[in-house]
Amino acid sequence: MVNISLLENALGVSFQNEDLLTSALVHSSFLNENPGIFVESNERLEYLGDAVLKLIVAQEMFVRHPDWSEGDLSRARDQVIRNETLARVAAALNLGELLYIGKGEENGGGRRRQSNLANVFEAVIGALLLDQGYEIARVSCLFVLSEEIDSAGRRTDPGNPKSVLLEFVRVKGIGLPIYSIVDTGGEDHLRIFTAEVNVDGEIVGRGTGRRIADAERAAARDALTELDCG
Repeated sequence: MVNISLLENALGVSFQNEDLLTSALVHSSFLNENPGIFVESNERLEYLGDAVLKLIVAQEMFVRHPDWSEGDLSRARDQVIRNETLARVAAALNLGELLYIGKGEENGGGRRRQSNLANVFEAVIGALLLDQGYEIARVSCLFVLSEEIDSAGRRTDPGNPKSVLLEFVRVKGIGLPIYSIVDTGGEDHLRIFTAEVNVDGEIVGRGTGRRIADAERAAARDALTELDCG
């Protein structure tokens, strides 16, 4: 059996039912090769963890940024809960090495596979919810994701996305952003403008707004997400 005490320390909790945490570490490939050791894989806990992670991060973004639109909040949340981000956090928690995994999956690099790492992190959060309740799960989750949440907030900051994008392309030494209005719709008194932003010959962002300036800002914000500007 793996030693989970270091993981508990990293999460800042002590599980009442350590079997729950162990279950979160069981990859389906282990069950296939070792029947009878565990009842089920971590897939059900992964499902639960995925749902609660979305809620925790969405709630945090909502509270932190009262002036953000629904789109801004969604983009920031999605930056945090995407597989790439969760896999990076899981690797820092050494979850890949703690996985119960089949030999075939292990030989194929399964302990480092992004999807496996993201899934086991979600499963651990699901186990934490069941064992400790929502509030402790929320605090622990925000602790281990703090840098990612801060980073997503900076990338998605709607204060002046056109300036952020301009600075990004200058640093990269690529062409300056070129904005264009590609569509206009709605009634005369409720116009909706659609803007695109072109960088170095490629459309990298698209957005809409009631004013041209708002549409361009939305396009710049979309480009910052597309270009993964940190």
